[in-house]
Amino acid sequence: MGEKAVPYLLVLPVVLYYGAFWLRPVIVSVMGGFTDASGHFTLQNFVMVFNEENFMPAVRNTAVIVVFSVTLEFLGALALALLINRKFVGSGFFLFLSMIPMALPAAAAGAMWVTGLTAHGWINSLLYYLGFLAEGKKIYWLAGSQASLLALLIVIDAWQVIPSVMIILLAGLQNIPEETKEAGYVFGGNYLTVLRKITLPMLKPTIQTAVILRLISAIQIWLIVVLLLGFSRLPVLVERVVFYTKEVRGLDISYQMASGYTIIVSLIVSLVALAYLQVSGAFKRDKEQTV
Repeated sequence: MGEKAVPYLLVLPVVLYYGAFWLRPVIVSVMGGFTDASGHFTLQNFVMVFNEENFMPAVRNTAVIVVFSVTLEFLGALALALLINRKFVGSGFFLFLSMIPMALPAAAAGAMWVTGLTAHGWINSLLYYLGFLAEGKKIYWLAGSQASLLALLIVIDAWQVIPSVMIILLAGLQNIPEETKEAGYVFGGNYLTVLRKITLPMLKPTIQTAVILRLISAIQIWLIVVLLLGFSRLPVLVERVVFYTKEVRGLDISYQMASGYTIIVSLIVSLVALAYLQVSGAFKRDKEQTV
């Protein structure tokens, strides 16, 4: 009996920790999403969220960022991973340089881009010294349309996230036996043929993991948006949660709006997580083990 209890005793501290610092806040947030200010059950919170003028723009902007950012990050990360995996002279140093954006905290990266994208920031100064800007000319990076701001955010987000995706793909590439690729060359395939018919198919599980995990993370983007543009100028879903939690928390409906947005974002993230489990074959493996 004692031996059977040992595994449960070992995981008990983790269970207690998650119960106190994760499960309890989740339950409180869910309850807050379905109760009004007086504590009675209601669905009015979601009606207020859906009717808020920034809700649909937030959904649209989040979707655009997710689709284009994840696509750009995957293509850039795959290209870097394939390049570094060739193990050319200096590839280790190139890998080190590529990982620098990933090492920067999000707040530090945001501060760096905020100082660079102002009219007198370091980006305009660099362009001037390189001869791309005439003296006295400035590019007002943060004064454009929503489309241009979205494009700017996608590029900045990709710059910071590509290294983490690249590491996942590089690990997958290094687990592919060299013999399989050599066999492709022996049978007359060139680099592109081997890449398309051998490397990428064998890398598929790693690609699925990297892309789905990045999708989940991209849905939750907000800090760089707030640091660059402030609240409500380019609304995204999690930015709305933070807006009602921190910026206008004194309003009568602030808690209800934040809770409603939180549940909606949680549902979206959960659906993506379930898609990840389905795509990765976790459900199929569990079923096979049960059988």
